[in-house]
Parts: sequence; structure tokens; C-alpha cells
Amino acid sequence: MTNTIAIILGLTIIGLVGLDMYLTGGETLVFLGRKLLDLIDYIAFWR
Repeated sequence: MTNTIAIILGLTIIGLVGLDMYLTGGETLVFLGRKLLDLIDYIAFWR
């Protein structure tokens, strides 16, 4: 990954998080975080 791609990707992620905070107050991030924890628990069960 080149520096240019890394910077663009980082700015895109920061922009999307900022947009989510502005539009929904971060509800989408909480939802995705909870789903990620559910996925981790599910994967740990099969280990």
C-alpha cells in the first residue's frame, strides 16, 4: 500500500465517521460495534 492510498483511505474513514456523528449521533457506530462483538463471540465459540 502506497502512502497516497493510505492517506486517502484514512481520510475517507475519518470523514465517514464524522458524517455518521453529525447525522445520527454515532448510532451506526454503536450498532456496528455490537455486531462486531457478536461476530467475535460466535467465532470464539467455534474455536
